[in-house]
Amino acid sequence: MDRVERSTDAHGNAYSLFQTAINLDLQVRARTEELTAVLHRLELSNEELRRAKEEAEQANLYKTRFLAAAGHDLLQPLNAARLTVSALTEVQTTEEGSRLAGQVDRALSSIEDLLKTLLDISQLDAGVLKAETKTVQLQEILSALASDFGPIVAKKGLAFRVRPTTAVVRTDPLLLRRVLQNLISNAIRYTPAGGVLVGVRPGPGAAARITVADTGIGIPPGEHELIFEEFHRGHLPKGDGSAGLGLGLAIVRRMVQALGHRLSFRSKEGRGTAFTVTVPLAAAEDVPVPAQETRAALKTFGVADAKVLVVENDDAVRSATEVLLARWSCRVSATRTVGEAADLVGSDGPPDLVLADYHLDNGETGLDAIERVRQLAGRPVPAVVVTADGGAAIARRVRGAGCELMQKPVKPAELRALMAHLLG
Repeated sequence: MDRVERSTDAHGNAYSLFQTAINLDLQVRARTEELTAVLHRLELSNEELRRAKEEAEQANLYKTRFLAAAGHDLLQPLNAARLTVSALTEVQTTEEGSRLAGQVDRALSSIEDLLKTLLDISQLDAGVLKAETKTVQLQEILSALASDFGPIVAKKGLAFRVRPTTAVVRTDPLLLRRVLQNLISNAIRYTPAGGVLVGVRPGPGAAARITVADTGIGIPPGEHELIFEEFHRGHLPKGDGSAGLGLGLAIVRRMVQALGHRLSFRSKEGRGTAFTVTVPLAAAEDVPVPAQETRAALKTFGVADAKVLVVENDDAVRSATEVLLARWSCRVSATRTVGEAADLVGSDGPPDLVLADYHLDNGETGLDAIERVRQLAGRPVPAVVVTADGGAAIARRVRGAGCELMQKPVKPAELRALMAHLLG
């Protein structure tokens, strides 16, 4: 009997264990199905997020590519306005008229700075603006910056010094100059008293450290990262109304990254700031032999009676340029195509100087017009190519053709000085 009871209990326990195993298996299957459903929903959600992310990135890419490609068209009307205002300023006979013309010119300058910076950022983000490295003598860049900023700093009552250097580096000279322009402009804006110093020192390894130092208001420790964000503006010195756009340092960092250089800074609130760009030195065998200076000193006399041929396909810009050159007492002929330019030279004889837009209609360029004029004239007629395209490829073509290059919007004073130099 005991054996029967023990056998019955064993069977009962086995059945109980069997039932428990079945229940556990059912629970595992239920949980597995629930997890599978959750994972499936997550996969669908992730796929939707991925598609949304791709669409947003594509839209942003289209936007940046559009802005990068539209630079010429955006700057064309601004160029016409700057030229027209310059001519308008010269005919003012009253103090009030001169004051109003000056206000318009300053407003156009602010629009120009904003547009150029936004276009630079868009071109960098779209991968359109790329660094083209070459061997560069730093002194050439620094001398040009000293000439550009000297009058601006003097007008504000600050000291400005650019120390000479013999350093030869590997960089893109156009981009590096833009970087230093932004740093110097920023230093001037945030320096109420004292001055700005630009100097070059040896860096770690084979490198040069270009430093822009000021005695300005400095940067608070809490803003050391914020200063590189778009539209972040520091606190201007009291009484200074020259508010920046908050894009200067954002574009500096992007350009330095595109160049493959290193950007650093140190600042003490109330004492000043020093930004440093570290640039690789050129190898000894790449350093050019100093050439004898062949260009004459820039002349400042006028361009009266000069025969100038303007080749420009934009009606507003062409008209504004004609008016401005006429105000300078130039003899102006204006055309819109290479063929028209050739016809004018054939009937009126070669000009003293050609002023041509780079992008003309039907795939023609200003260089085509200049080449045709020079062929008919039988001599290398001095020429200036004007463009809103800041690409290095165009700059190389223009220099290779023996022409001068100016970026739109053209500053009339710079144009006049350059014309006087070429005609002299």
